[in-house]
Amino acid sequence: MTTKIRWGILSTAGIGRKRVVPAMKLAKNGEVAAVASRDLGKAKAFAAELGIPKAYGSYEELIADPEIDAIYNPLPNSQHAKWSILCAEAGKPVLCEKPLASFTAEAQKMVDAFTSRGVPFTEGFMYRFHPQAVKVKELLDSGTIGTFNTMSATFTFKIADENNIRLSKELAGGGLMDVGCYCINVMRFMTGEEPIAAKAIADFGAKTGVDERLVGLLQFPSGVLGHFDCGLRVQHLHTYELRGTDGRIQVEKGFTVQPNEEPIIRIWRGDQYEEIKMPAVNHYTLMAEDFADALLNKRPPRFSPQDGVANMRVIDMLLQDARALGM
Repeated sequence: MTTKIRWGILSTAGIGRKRVVPAMKLAKNGEVAAVASRDLGKAKAFAAELGIPKAYGSYEELIADPEIDAIYNPLPNSQHAKWSILCAEAGKPVLCEKPLASFTAEAQKMVDAFTSRGVPFTEGFMYRFHPQAVKVKELLDSGTIGTFNTMSATFTFKIADENNIRLSKELAGGGLMDVGCYCINVMRFMTGEEPIAAKAIADFGAKTGVDERLVGLLQFPSGVLGHFDCGLRVQHLHTYELRGTDGRIQVEKGFTVQPNEEPIIRIWRGDQYEEIKMPAVNHYTLMAEDFADALLNKRPPRFSPQDGVANMRVIDMLLQDARALGM
C-alpha cells in the first residue's frame, strides 16, 4: 500500500450500489478495485455500471485476491459474521455495514477474530463522520445546553418492497436492526456512556415476525434519559434532539444527510435562538477516507470495533424486552 488502498466490495447489495461505492470512488486515499457476487453475471454488471476493474463470481475469490487491501461488507445482517471472520483469517481489514451482527455474542466473536490477528475492523455508521455530528458533540460538551439530561431520536421510513431483506427474520431484519440502531448509536455517542436500563414496545409483523415499529427507552449512568422510535411502516424521518437545563439542540436531518445538503443545527438557549449551517459533504466518503487513513498510517480506526459490540448489546436488550411483552 502506498497513497491509496484498494477496496473490494463483498456483494452487489443495494446500499453499496446506490450510496457507498460511489462515495468510495470519490475518496482521495482509496480506489474501488473489485466486486464479488455469488453470481458472476451480477458482479460483472455491477462492475460495468460503477466502473470497477475486477468482478468475481464468489466471495472467496475476492477475499483471496492479494491486490485487495480492505473489504467493505454490506451483506445481509445474518451474513456479516461468517464473511467478516473469513476476511480476518485472510488478514483483510473490514469496514462492515451496521449492525455488526445478528446478536451480541456473534459480534464479539467477530471482533475477537480481528483483534487476535491485529487486523483493523470497524462498523460503518457514516453519520458520525459528518461535521454536523462532530459539531453537535462539541456544543454539548462545551455546556451549550447546561446539564444534558434528555435526548430523543427518530428514524423511520416506509418500506416499498415486501420481499425486502429488512423484513426477513431469517436474515436478522427488523426496524431496530436497520434504522433503530442509529438512534441507539447517536445516544451512546453523545452521552459517551452505555445504558444501564432499556425498555421497548414493538409491533411485530404477523407475516414477517420482525419488529416493524418499535419505541425504546434508555437510561444512562449520568442520569440522561433517552427515548426513540424507529420503523419500516412509517413516513421517512431521521432526526434527534438533545435537551438540558438551559437549552436544547435540534438536528432535523440526523442520519442520512445527502451529499448536496447543508444541514442546519438549531440551538435554543433560554429565549435565544441560533442556527448553524453545516457544509455539504458526503459522509460515506469521509468514513471510507478515515478507514483508509487508518490503514495507510497504521493507526486504529476512529471508532473501536468494540463499540459495535456495545451497540449490539443494547439492541439485544431492547428486543428481549419488547418480545417479553408478546405484542
